[in-house]
Amino acid sequence: MIEIAYKLLAFLVTLGVLVVFHEFGHYLVARLAGVKVLRFSVGFGRAIAVRRWGRDGTEWALSAIPLGGYVKMLDEREGDVARGELSRAFNRQSVGKRIAIVAAGPIANLLLAVVLFAGTYMAGVPGQRALLATPAPGTAAAAAGIEAGDLVVAVDGEPVRSWQDLRWRLMRAQGHDRATLSVERAGPHAGDPPVARRLDLSRLTVADWEGNAPAALGLRSDLGAPLVAEVIADKPAARAGLAVGDRILAIDGTAVRSPGDVAAATQARADLATVFRIERGGVATDVTVTPEATEQGGKRMGMAGIKLTVDPAVAAGLALTVRYGPLESLVQGARKTWELSVFTLKMLGRIFIGEASLKNISGPLTMADFAGQSAHAGFSVFVGYLALISISLGVLNLLPVPLLDGGHLLYYLAEIFKGSPVSDRAFEVGQRIGMAMLAALMALALFNDVSRLF
Repeated sequence: MIEIAYKLLAFLVTLGVLVVFHEFGHYLVARLAGVKVLRFSVGFGRAIAVRRWGRDGTEWALSAIPLGGYVKMLDEREGDVARGELSRAFNRQSVGKRIAIVAAGPIANLLLAVVLFAGTYMAGVPGQRALLATPAPGTAAAAAGIEAGDLVVAVDGEPVRSWQDLRWRLMRAQGHDRATLSVERAGPHAGDPPVARRLDLSRLTVADWEGNAPAALGLRSDLGAPLVAEVIADKPAARAGLAVGDRILAIDGTAVRSPGDVAAATQARADLATVFRIERGGVATDVTVTPEATEQGGKRMGMAGIKLTVDPAVAAGLALTVRYGPLESLVQGARKTWELSVFTLKMLGRIFIGEASLKNISGPLTMADFAGQSAHAGFSVFVGYLALISISLGVLNLLPVPLLDGGHLLYYLAEIFKGSPVSDRAFEVGQRIGMAMLAALMALALFNDVSRLF
């Protein structure tokens, strides 16, 4: 119950911050345009708390349903307007002013993302060097000539400073046939100029992109031989004699360089005798473990019954902090916001034409889960999550769907070309279509949420 309450609180904070900024964008530009604002509400439905404040007596309200908010402006279409205040009605404003007021909400979310990202860049973002281990045979990385100790410094000409950067650059390459990695080589080639390694992306499936694309390409982080942190009683590893502190060097003759390597190897060897080469007290020895079969997600996989960790000395050598000065942080924040906005639009397009799965669409339950996880991970991670969701909210609201801000912008664009506002009938039909689309989208998002959780 405590965990659920924590996630709910993190979710409400996320919604509260994003909704307030979004609606404040509408409010601020409306006031600057001379429009009278009647109510600023966080949430929908019945008002729980209301306070009048300001020269116009604007109602500042907290409402019962915390899944959004609204700014209600003086408008002849929604009630009688006194003759002396007609000039302050929203519907009496020029189309340019109406466009600015409506667009201000999504733009406020995008600007918030820029500021949040800039803040994290100034504070410093913890990361890990993009140092690669030997790729598995038959993978795109192996075919490209990637070797152990290669350090990725760029993807398609875009700089890479961390493993997180590498994952993001590869995600942006989705839909392309190839990606070019620039790597600095270790050993006798240390200090030489970076060399280009071209990865074949054409064989990656939709499932690969939605899962772990770097792993599917054969790109593995070199975290060193993992250490056994815990041995679960009465499980295969315990029965074979593995102990806390053992260093796992190889499995069935293949070197392992991360906890993920060990997990992948054991999961693929359900009920098969498997040779673990371990190091204990400076002496290497072989131990035979037979991972027991288990069902997870409808798949049969092996489980050895151990928990692993990275050698602290190796982790310290790979750790880094990505940090920029104030001005460069704003530049990087704007760049990150732009890249994520474009990526969001591309993903929506790919979902629409069937090139990406509908499972990518998430709803409030997944948002609450991720909000809680990011809050647990630390303040900077939570701020980054806020920025990401703020971008999603801004981009989605700009889509030309009736009921959304983008739908209203579409009406105003038609008004510019038509020379007069769209008819009430067209507006009404558009609103009904938009409501049906949003209802279907919400139903799909909730279905995906429930499927993920249960």
